[in-house]
Amino acid sequence: MTEQQVAHELEAPFEITDWNETVYGEPTEGPKLTRITIRKRYHGAIEGSGVVEVLTAQGAAGAGYVASERVEGTIDGRQGTFVIQHGGLAEGADQNSYGNIVPTSGTGELTNISGHAEEVQREVLTLVYSL
Repeated sequence: MTEQQVAHELEAPFEITDWNETVYGEPTEGPKLTRITIRKRYHGAIEGSGVVEVLTAQGAAGAGYVASERVEGTIDGRQGTFVIQHGGLAEGADQNSYGNIVPTSGTGELTNISGHAEEVQREVLTLVYSL
């Protein structure tokens, strides 16, 4: 197995630097629908930034979201960008999330990046990837 085939795991803390939410559907019954643009600053294992476009459904006891995030920065000394598509569901206290690096979305020195991502802890991206 070559170094490029080895999966690496990292945890990348981030801070939200901007949050712009617009409601596009608020029916009398059922969940509110919103579009949110989030800007992030990553520190540590990823040095860089992210811009996320999020669509949400926010109900009284349940919620869900789908998102596309472009990450620009450095991982393992390699500079470039890639896109993560992720989402999650919540019902009361039960929550789950999922995410994948979009195939062939990498640029620069991250051209061949692949893998999956989760936000298991608040404001920490867990990324399992291969380069």
